[in-house]
Amino acid sequence: MAAGTAAALAFLSQESRTRAGGIGGLRVPAPVTMDSFFFGCELSGHTRSFTFKVEEEDDAEHVLALTMLCLTEGAKDECNVVEVVARNHDHQEIAVPVANLKLSCQPMLSLDDFQLQPPVTFRLKSGSGPVRITGRHQIVTISNDVSEEEESEEEGSEEEEAELCPILPAKKQGGRP
Repeated sequence: MAAGTAAALAFLSQESRTRAGGIGGLRVPAPVTMDSFFFGCELSGHTRSFTFKVEEEDDAEHVLALTMLCLTEGAKDECNVVEVVARNHDHQEIAVPVANLKLSCQPMLSLDDFQLQPPVTFRLKSGSGPVRITGRHQIVTISNDVSEEEESEEEGSEEEEAELCPILPAKKQGGRP
């Protein structure tokens, strides 16, 4: 996983330099760091809602990527409807049911990284649970502090890129019909 993350960050760094006109030494973008933390909460008859929020003063980009909802030990064979309350593109609050879990027919639901922007509230609209919600809290930070060491490394890598020879087209071989 560390190699995949490093490759993704290297790609993002290359893409950022390309978009910012950084190749050829015009501009160098700020370094990007990406952190990912496990997220989990449980909704039940005692705790019917949970709100995930971040500090407003934080300059980082936060994403909550949901992976799974499942009934846990002690759940009854009843419909457990879970809804998400979040903001749409117009910043209006909307509530959307995302799961209807029942122990006998669908005790869990995979959401495959369903991404939401905080603040997000999860509600157990019906049923008594317990329902476990899991996912990842992803934080992307763009740092404006570039040290002299990083600048010299980037200059060296740009010189290496400039030294690469262009790919030439293949020559046609004679004598073939």
